[in-house]
Amino acid sequence: MVLAEHVGRRLPLYWSATCGLVDTLLARGRVTEAWSVAERYGFAPPYPSTIVLPDIRSVRGRLLLAVGRTEDGINELEAAEKTAASRGGHNPVLAPWSVDLARALAGQDPDRAAQLAADARRQAERFGTDTAIGEALRCAAALATGQRAVQLAARAVTYLEASPCQYEHAAARVEYGIAARSAAELGRGLDLARSCGAEHLVARAREVLETGRGLR
Repeated sequence: MVLAEHVGRRLPLYWSATCGLVDTLLARGRVTEAWSVAERYGFAPPYPSTIVLPDIRSVRGRLLLAVGRTEDGINELEAAEKTAASRGGHNPVLAPWSVDLARALAGQDPDRAAQLAADARRQAERFGTDTAIGEALRCAAALATGQRAVQLAARAVTYLEASPCQYEHAAARVEYGIAARSAAELGRGLDLARSCGAEHLVARAREVLETGRGLR
């Protein structure tokens, strides 16, 4: 952010640095700090007309959901969807609006959420990276139930284990451990979460391991 401040506010580098910082803080579970950074650095509309990576609307939508502003978060992610459509597609790793929007809509509009999750998988498979496919499978698992959820979560782990994205791998391990009721998988997820500083994942895994309910 120091470099971006020197370059100048509202320029693409400034937006990219802010997006990256906010998204990293969210991954670590530091929601209050992420919101504080967003307010301090003016991470809000109007956005620049140039393409910024990671995608501004996707990151701000994720932030709004995290702070409990669900309707605003959904609106921001839907705006990201429209922008992607106008450009003919998107990078599902750097513009993850589809998986976040599917999760956000799961309770109020399950049919649309399912369609978004299916579209996210198709887009990820076209994009072809382990990270993109693994993240799409994580989303599908979150919307599924029973053995279907376990199977999808296991596939997500397989792809994300081969991905360079350690946080996503840790999240997939924790989610699979919970879905499969596996203490061993939860333990592996906990170790991964610790190594990448994902404090909320550490807390979630610990809570399930400490209660031990239904674990094998």
